[in-house]
Amino acid sequence: MAAFLGVMAGFGSLVVFTFSVFLKPVGAEFGWSREAVSSAFGFAAISVAVASPKLGHLLDRLGPRRVIIPCYAIYGLALCSLALLTSHIAQFYATFAIIGLVGNATTQMGYSRAVSTWFDARRGTVLGALSAANATGQLVFLPLLAGMVERHGWRAAALVVSGAAAIVFAVVLVFMRDRPEDLGLLPYGRATGDVTPRMRPMAPVEALRYAARSRAFWILAGTFFVCGASTNGLIGTHLIAACHDYGIAEVRSARLLAMMGIFDIIGTTASGWLTDRIDPRKLLFAYYGLRGLSLIYLPFANFTFFGLSLFAVFYGLDWIATVPPTLAVANRTFGIKKAPILFGWISASHQIGAASAAFFAGASRTGTGSYLQSFVIAGFVAVAAAFLALMIGTKRQEAAPAAA
Repeated sequence: MAAFLGVMAGFGSLVVFTFSVFLKPVGAEFGWSREAVSSAFGFAAISVAVASPKLGHLLDRLGPRRVIIPCYAIYGLALCSLALLTSHIAQFYATFAIIGLVGNATTQMGYSRAVSTWFDARRGTVLGALSAANATGQLVFLPLLAGMVERHGWRAAALVVSGAAAIVFAVVLVFMRDRPEDLGLLPYGRATGDVTPRMRPMAPVEALRYAARSRAFWILAGTFFVCGASTNGLIGTHLIAACHDYGIAEVRSARLLAMMGIFDIIGTTASGWLTDRIDPRKLLFAYYGLRGLSLIYLPFANFTFFGLSLFAVFYGLDWIATVPPTLAVANRTFGIKKAPILFGWISASHQIGAASAAFFAGASRTGTGSYLQSFVIAGFVAVAAAFLALMIGTKRQEAAPAAA
């Protein structure tokens, strides 16, 4: 429960989705272009990419709790600074860079190591539920924050996000433990007396050298690049602004994203359950294919109520559904001991994709006055990623522990 609440109020749920609410009012207050404001999210995403490989190493070496707790403190203070001190675009960029450096520890990546320690069985189902926490945060906070921006300004909304981070900091501090052994328990699904051998944590560069020999690693990194570009970078950052281009108010646009969150909860939870039962490569093919077709359809929906509702259903079902099967493929290929540090590099690719899409979609909108090209290109790239996922080999580089 502490992990669910932590992800719900973490960087992925609050900052990623809230940024789309900030995009227009921040630009209006300071006279900054949409391209300039969206580039701040690119700075955050690049910071996450830089930090992700080291984060995986720290999670293995220090344990999730000792990494996550200080990151929440810095994350909350940075958001408070964003609300109270921002007056220049350099401050805006620097603050988001700091948020990105520590924010990834507050997402599913920060908690996935604890999940692998607490659960020997049903990992996919649990990771699916944990991924759904992102959508729950989107569903709970986004309409609230959009209304607050409309009534009190974006700075008040940033303070609310900072306060949510402070509350979760306290919850994680009191309730979270790294291992079930800390409470005298066994991991779920493990028989009494079974012992998982400890391994020396791999350094980030060592892990990259190890993974670079695997075609599966490069395919996972490539498809996760597309995942970041087609979710956080494009839709998460620009959808509300795109709706405003068609005369749809921010609060209504935020409700659309919240509606997508409802279907994301369904799709991501189901994805975790399916990952325990179906070849995850086939799931990735289905998810990226559905996402790509949804994005290609969006510009031709004319942003009507029916058209946007149809998009929200199909796109929402697989917003974060790619995470459980991607983790499952990494675990099967590299083993559950090496997978977390290697997933740090894969997550870095995700954030580079998000940064690229956030910047280029903003630049395209500034140059052409439309998001049409951005949505269509992202859609075709996602379809290509669907077929790429089927090319991932099944040969393991390291045997995973036998099922309990």
